[in-house]
Amino acid sequence: MTFAFDEAIARIIVRRLARTGLSPNLVTTAVLLLGIAAGLLLASGERWMMNLGAGLFMLAMLGDHIDGNLARATGKTSAFGHYYDHVAMATTYTAMFIGVGVGYSHGFLGIYAIPLGVLAGLSVAAIFSTRIGVEVKAGKEYVAQPRFLGFEPEDTLYVVGPIMWLGWMPYFLIAAGIGTPLFLFYVIWQSRKHVADAARKRDPK
Repeated sequence: MTFAFDEAIARIIVRRLARTGLSPNLVTTAVLLLGIAAGLLLASGERWMMNLGAGLFMLAMLGDHIDGNLARATGKTSAFGHYYDHVAMATTYTAMFIGVGVGYSHGFLGIYAIPLGVLAGLSVAAIFSTRIGVEVKAGKEYVAQPRFLGFEPEDTLYVVGPIMWLGWMPYFLIAAGIGTPLFLFYVIWQSRKHVADAARKRDPK
């Protein structure tokens, strides 16, 4: 297994949490609530609240690694917990993008900010749904994320905090509103190949 920075931080936190008897699904619920709160703060349009929302979003991303590590460390893994984790993060990402779109609708992007945020958010939700479908039909190995220098592709969203704090979020929103739907089409295309490959392996004839 290759090294990942957020996984390493999560494992340090889990060493303490594992002694408390805390349920991994309760951590997932906390992550879900953090994600929703982040989206609401980002939608406020108030700079300090949006800055706080970006910070909460980053915490939710880290929490996404804590619940899984806690489940494995305490022997409490379950199919429900696994898919609940996916739903929580899909909701968190969607809330973040839609929140940013609403929050910046009074800036220079005007009314275009909202559809950009909604498009990015719904595309992320569709990406999660597609990947869950591939996992169910083909297996977890087909949805494993590659790592480069300790980072996974989704870890790029940790930049939401710095981008917000530096005032660059409108440009990020434009890029996300265009790039995320395009990435969704790539995921769908790739997923069809993975499902077909898995079917051929199960039945070579």
